[in-house]
Amino acid sequence: MHSPDPVRDSHVRPAALTDVAEVAGRLERELGKAIVGQQRVIREILIAFLAGGHCLLRGVPGLAKTLLIKTLADSVSLKFNRIQFTPDLMPSDIIGAEVIEEDRASGKRVIRFIRGPIFANIILADEINRTPPKTQAALLEAMQEYQVTVSGERFTLERPLFVLATQNPIEQEGTYPLPEAQLDRFMFNIVIEYPSADEERRILSITTGNAQPSVMPVADGAEIERLHALVRDVPAAENVIDYATRLVRATRPAPEAPGDVRKWVRWGAGPRAGQALLLGAKARALLDGRSVAAPEDIDAVALPVLRHRVLMNFQAEADGVDADAIVQRLLKDVRP
Repeated sequence: MHSPDPVRDSHVRPAALTDVAEVAGRLERELGKAIVGQQRVIREILIAFLAGGHCLLRGVPGLAKTLLIKTLADSVSLKFNRIQFTPDLMPSDIIGAEVIEEDRASGKRVIRFIRGPIFANIILADEINRTPPKTQAALLEAMQEYQVTVSGERFTLERPLFVLATQNPIEQEGTYPLPEAQLDRFMFNIVIEYPSADEERRILSITTGNAQPSVMPVADGAEIERLHALVRDVPAAENVIDYATRLVRATRPAPEAPGDVRKWVRWGAGPRAGQALLLGAKARALLDGRSVAAPEDIDAVALPVLRHRVLMNFQAEADGVDADAIVQRLLKDVRP
């Protein structure tokens, strides 16, 4: 009886590894045609995309959030819809509605379901916190179950489905913060920062001329679904699963938690965070051409996975401590 060897026992064939690395490289190159800089953001979005998760993207206006997700849709031959969230948006504006139509020939009236913009492969939910919770919740079933329910009838959504929601962190008046239950449905919470001086100069030079980047599709929906399955085939050694478990449990303010957590954290992350850590680590390993997830992969995805799942208390706000600071401290304390 031999002890498990994750490398030897890997279900991912070398040819499949090459395929993933090649597709990921092509996607990054196509995104780079339209997006200047933001390499970390591009990589994190690709990790979530290949792992079959959804993303929440936070950043001030004008940082190419919409362009980034539109370029991703163009590079994978998938249907893209943008939903601009506003205070008067209704759930039916997202999932669709039933209408009564009259057949002119027979005079009979029939009920027909008109599909909403959620019936696409890549959804940009722009400024999702500008609409009331009832409308925000219309996305929950679609994101989790890949279906919507209208008048008791279920409509299956086409896969892959990738929801990327944006939030503007500087304008909070007239906004509706996302409930924790909905935040937890997002695999990653990605923060997009201002570009560097050199990157900003390149942006100004490129975007004020007549030349438009030409983005070519490099994959289709079937190929992306195959990559989703490959990500789940990547094995994680016991020490990696152990690390993800300990890291998630360390975010909870229990008596055995680190002192910083007990002092500043109100609620910690749930089991879905551990699933996101492992899937993100597996996807990152494949993107790097490796067949096994490593502790370093957990480290790389810990911030986008945990920052929206660790809720700080009033003491943390008074002390100027945010969730990112807690996660970074835990990575040093919990790391094997």
